[in-house]
Amino acid sequence: MIVDDEPFVRHGLRTILEADPGIEIVAEAADGQAAVEAAGIHACDVALVDIRMPRMDGIAATRRLMTMPAPPAVIILTTFRFDEYVAEALHAGAAGFLLKDTRPADIVQAVHTVVSGHALLSPAVTRHVIDILLQRHRGLTGQERARIDSLTAREHEVFLLVGQGLSNADIARSLSASEATVKMHVSRILAKLQVENRVQAALLAREVPPAAG
Repeated sequence: MIVDDEPFVRHGLRTILEADPGIEIVAEAADGQAAVEAAGIHACDVALVDIRMPRMDGIAATRRLMTMPAPPAVIILTTFRFDEYVAEALHAGAAGFLLKDTRPADIVQAVHTVVSGHALLSPAVTRHVIDILLQRHRGLTGQERARIDSLTAREHEVFLLVGQGLSNADIARSLSASEATVKMHVSRILAKLQVENRVQAALLAREVPPAAG
């Protein structure tokens, strides 16, 4: 699903994505409210969502989409390299973000990346998101602490490294493990913590007191 208030942007994205035989455009929307309504009618795996739109912006739309029984992976579209709005959208559950001037081939690859369950963020961006959001330190809730306590010793180790913004490859090297093993641990960690992606897991990891780590 393509969500943007500019018709020419939607047309451009449709043209780029439909050139890939593995991608089907099932819906378009001009604002967040229309996107939520369309997602309730058309099952979609990925939603490309503009961050600034009338009626309902990309952040609010992402939050609403994440409450659905089978939410799409949300890729935020923005003209800014990074700002607090993007951080908020990622915190709301977006899988990553793309600049609107991204090369067509990279836009197509981004869709395939999030469909395969990976976050569309470099470690540097992950750390930047965490730093911005942790300026509003809130501490862990009782439920969050219980979920973290349910992690095995190895999962907890991986969890803290995710909190440092490390990629699966970096974690694998740090722990002398295979990347496939780390990916399995990360998947289990996300499920146990009941979070949408590794950015949200990293935010929780950074809230863990040093002594507990």
